[in-house]
Amino acid sequence: MQAVAGGSTALMLFGGLGTQAAFADDGDTTGNSATVHETAPDEVDETDAVEVPSNQVDTEPDIPSTDPGPGNHPGSEYCDPINVYTPTYKGGYHMKGIGITQSNTNATSRNMTSTFTSTTTGTVGVAIAGHLSTSVQVMIAKIEAKYDVTLSASVAVGISTSSTITTPAHYSTYGKYGVYRMRNQGVSYHYYTNCATTPHVTVTSYTPHHLGWYLWETKNG
Repeated sequence: MQAVAGGSTALMLFGGLGTQAAFADDGDTTGNSATVHETAPDEVDETDAVEVPSNQVDTEPDIPSTDPGPGNHPGSEYCDPINVYTPTYKGGYHMKGIGITQSNTNATSRNMTSTFTSTTTGTVGVAIAGHLSTSVQVMIAKIEAKYDVTLSASVAVGISTSSTITTPAHYSTYGKYGVYRMRNQGVSYHYYTNCATTPHVTVTSYTPHHLGWYLWETKNG
């Protein structure tokens, strides 16, 4: 049985706000660490999403300076100039792994036990694709309220967390430890004082929900 252990390096995620990404599959909809999958975690759909630095999650974007004012609207209606985010679709959970993938290969004709142990620390935050007109914390609060979930702007990943599974005969099992992030789609825009709005922009977000293992197995070639 061949084993590949994890390292002990730290991973920090940085970046700004990105552009809109396609809202494709829902990933692992359960986020259950006990589920053994047939494929590796799919993070392809996160390629257009950019990690938000932890010191920017409370930052409220500037109100657009092109506000025409209430006098330029028929009837001189007035609206409070506010930034808006509305969640519209709750997706599944997507693993953001910390450290390398661990693996055990069973070349025998009987089942064997595989134990994976996390030895890498790091931090996982929120990733966003599309222009968010509110702060990340406001977005999180809106998602939590609509779907009755508890999310975090940032989650620290510790070490010495293990998972034990059965590796079938002539199969290889793999494990990656990290944070399951909930994928969500919403719309964001700004209200001008004349009650007009900026274009409604689709925002796709990945927000930390819980820690766990992602396990999968493949038949030996």
